[in-house]
Amino acid sequence: MIHLITNIKSLAGVHDPKEPLRGEALRQLPAIDNAWLLIDHGMIAGFGKMGDGSMPLVPAVTDAGGHIILPAWCDSHTHLVYPAGREDEFVDKIKGLSYAEIAAKGGGILNSAAKLNAMDEDELFKLALVRLDEIRAMGTGAVEIKSGYGLTVEGELKMLRVIRRLKERSTMVIRSTFLGAHSYPAAFKDDHEGYIRMIGEEMLPLIAAEKLADYIDVFCEHGFFSRDETERICNLGKQYGLKPKIHANQLSLSGGVQAGVKLNAVSVDHLETMDADAISALASSHTIGTLLPTAAFFLRMPFPPARQMIDAGCALAIASDYNPGSSPSGNMNLVVSMACIGMRMLPEEAINAATINGAFAMGCADEAGSIAVGKKARLNITVPMPSIAHLPYAFGNVQLQPLDKFLMA
Repeated sequence: MIHLITNIKSLAGVHDPKEPLRGEALRQLPAIDNAWLLIDHGMIAGFGKMGDGSMPLVPAVTDAGGHIILPAWCDSHTHLVYPAGREDEFVDKIKGLSYAEIAAKGGGILNSAAKLNAMDEDELFKLALVRLDEIRAMGTGAVEIKSGYGLTVEGELKMLRVIRRLKERSTMVIRSTFLGAHSYPAAFKDDHEGYIRMIGEEMLPLIAAEKLADYIDVFCEHGFFSRDETERICNLGKQYGLKPKIHANQLSLSGGVQAGVKLNAVSVDHLETMDADAISALASSHTIGTLLPTAAFFLRMPFPPARQMIDAGCALAIASDYNPGSSPSGNMNLVVSMACIGMRMLPEEAINAATINGAFAMGCADEAGSIAVGKKARLNITVPMPSIAHLPYAFGNVQLQPLDKFLMA
């Protein structure tokens, strides 16, 4: 169906960059005020300014009534395939228990792994589909989903097959990441080499044979996977065509950023703990730094030093880290607000980081993340608001919806 939308207060995010935005470019959110937009069978077919003589005549016309239209959120880091929440651990944290104490009680990643391995694939898929529909309703149009709660051959394959089913079922842009190196299973606590061999000799060949993953990820952190182990596992993934993405510098200066730069990783994610060397290495690379402010908020950790990284020239994305342990929310509207409030990002920087740079961080910038002819019409429309800055300013309010839902109303 061909659909024309008229009288748009502002069509924001009208650009088609060929590389992630950084520096001054990150601060610019190109927009057309008092605009029209043409959608042809789900694709952006044209746009312009009302009254400029270029607007086509089509039967289906919707008056936007002064609302703002912008690209749908591109959430480039989630773990939304999981078996159950971890509310009991949340209460334990409030009571003052440490991560180590919670883990000793059977909590943490291994808690989710035990429950996931006991759940059948169909039930896991149903739970994940509900979460996927929820984040779509909140404005997310593209999402990356990781495995990592299996930690066995069968469990990891189960998760990745669920992600494949989500891709087949949903109209959203979805990317899949193999995160078998999320934690060492209890059986391999003292046999790291044995688990790495399992990843390389058992998991990866099966994943490649079924074409279940787009990326490989490793949790590079003290007490989890060392920098050397991270590089080894990522290079194993590269042999099967999987590009690296790394959990880096969340709890300490783990060397994950430098490992990611060395590996030419698509992104290094978290970055709550950064020093001058890590910032310099990231700024001088093609690797994107993906910041996860709601995880820092939930864990009561310092926010990543976004302002320092932007000023140094790093290319940044922001994402939700949707997972049951440290960020049990996929609300990208809240992520954008926290980026501004907690990390001092300007509204334009945060929106670019959550749209076009998020798309680059999950390898879908050719079809999502900005408004350009030929891209998918994965767009959001706001409620009436005075300016785009009102979006992160009025945190907690329902301020937008998917454009396709608006058009069906």
